[in-house]
Amino acid sequence: MNQYETVFILTPVLSEEQTKEAVKKYEGIITKNGGEFVLKENWGMRKFAYPIQKKSSGFYHLFEYKCDGSLIADLEVQLKRDERIMRFLTVKLDKHAIKYNEKKRAKKKEAAKEEQTSNKEKN
Repeated sequence: MNQYETVFILTPVLSEEQTKEAVKKYEGIITKNGGEFVLKENWGMRKFAYPIQKKSSGFYHLFEYKCDGSLIADLEVQLKRDERIMRFLTVKLDKHAIKYNEKKRAKKKEAAKEEQTSNKEKN
């Protein structure tokens, strides 16, 4: 099984509930076809560098997962057909990218722990 990273942008006119529904749809596609998630991140609404479909912002989501390569084609067809998705990008991670992502997650956890201990000391 290979490891992939998919980032997709949802249109900003969706409600919070519609956004969650769209994200769950793609989570379901991945898990139903034997994929397993390494990381799911909601980056929130971000402003674009240039307009896309006459919109200047969108909701960003990141999935990092392990699956067979055959799933990627099916997933991308679904992403292309969905009107809620403005853009998406899927990248196959090599061993260096996987190590980099693991280090980045470890640093985030360490920073969060340090912040918690400093908050406890203040109180």
